[in-house]
Amino acid sequence: MKLAAAFFRLVRWPNLVFIVITQFLFYYCVYLPLLLQPPGIPEKFLFFLLILSSVLIAAAGYIINDYFDLQIDVINKPDRIIINKFIKRRWAIVWHWLLSGLGILISLYISYKTGVWIISLINFLCVFLLWLYSITLKKRLLVGNVIISLLAAWVIGVVYFFAGTDLFSFADLTGQAENFNVRRFFKFTILYAGFAFIMTLIREAIKDMEDMEGDRKYGCNTMPICWGIPASKIFTGVWISVSIAALAALQLYAGLSGWWLAAIYVVFLIIAPLIYLLRRLIKSNTPANFHSLSTWVKLIMLSGILSMLLLKFA
Repeated sequence: MKLAAAFFRLVRWPNLVFIVITQFLFYYCVYLPLLLQPPGIPEKFLFFLLILSSVLIAAAGYIINDYFDLQIDVINKPDRIIINKFIKRRWAIVWHWLLSGLGILISLYISYKTGVWIISLINFLCVFLLWLYSITLKKRLLVGNVIISLLAAWVIGVVYFFAGTDLFSFADLTGQAENFNVRRFFKFTILYAGFAFIMTLIREAIKDMEDMEGDRKYGCNTMPICWGIPASKIFTGVWISVSIAALAALQLYAGLSGWWLAAIYVVFLIIAPLIYLLRRLIKSNTPANFHSLSTWVKLIMLSGILSMLLLKFA
């Protein structure tokens, strides 16, 4: 039991549940309500395989990250070390390749059945980037942060492409595809993928401030190490402020369009927590403070994800 529990901690099971909830809600609360004709059982089965491939690739990414971060984690997170304490390093690398391989194979099957080859192509790229991130990219100023943020946005993007849309679908002047409203679906994809990107970028910056001590000892050139904590706070604060302003503008539009329930939800469960996050960021100066902020960002992301329910039942 201890080994199983350690494995689930290694693959960050709460984050994997996050992925499942995000893709499930985006498919059932955003995509399906826009359809003029409901999908058949084969498509739904392929969608569940799509979620599985996303989870497997993400789990493999967490394993390889911990594999290469072992010495840094001894300093930053000594009480949360799994590799070499519960799971040997050689088994960790075996699990990484096994989960990555299964994720890619499932992606290839989905692409073969749907004809959407960008899914398997980018999922393969995700595996490569997660490996590269763990080896070197995370040590470079902002590069690693942007990569992880793009991968978070892809959790939404892959569902968009699975739906049979492409990068130019939004150009349809009528706003209607043969089976569903393409333009509206594109707008929701940009909205939620953009939210995932910015929130992840904010959280990664906060985590860099939290892990500054161990990162500096092992030659990482993260933002707080290169710029200092004050400048890193300004960078993070700017992105939080941009998020607040953008969401406030969207809620004004939502209110004028009669979506009062959605506007109230976002104001109290996303914008207000973001304002609180900004205030706490200004006062934070210890790893414990930054760890608390990182958890707060995850809760805001969860609120954003759950807002999809309003699109289904509003």
